[in-house]
Amino acid sequence: QVQMVESGGGLVQAGGSLRLSCVVSGLTVRSNGMGWFRQTPGRMEREFVAAIFGSSGDTTYADSLKGRFTISRDNTKNTVYLQMNSLKPEDTALYYCAAHWMGYYDTSANYRDWGQGTQVTVSS
Repeated sequence: QVQMVESGGGLVQAGGSLRLSCVVSGLTVRSNGMGWFRQTPGRMEREFVAAIFGSSGDTTYADSLKGRFTISRDNTKNTVYLQMNSLKPEDTALYYCAAHWMGYYDTSANYRDWGQGTQVTVSS
């Protein structure tokens, strides 16, 4: 059974930084693509943030977040991270970690397993 547990969210002032962690069990992050998505209240869809490819470790980001967010992984800890810098109030959301299944990495429907999410709140 695949499980993902996110942590690292919290309240931060605009301009600050946070690092989210996603501890994974039931699959190996070294060989399975992983992604981060976020969702705001009242919005049905989860917005793509970043992904890291399983075998190559290549990364891809939402265009609007390039340069501020960085996805990485630690294979020894089977953990995926999301470093978020220069945070803005519009980054406020529930952030989810997910295991990629097939297809495009920026589409939430292509992910098969999801964590419970960690809340990030950025004050102005």
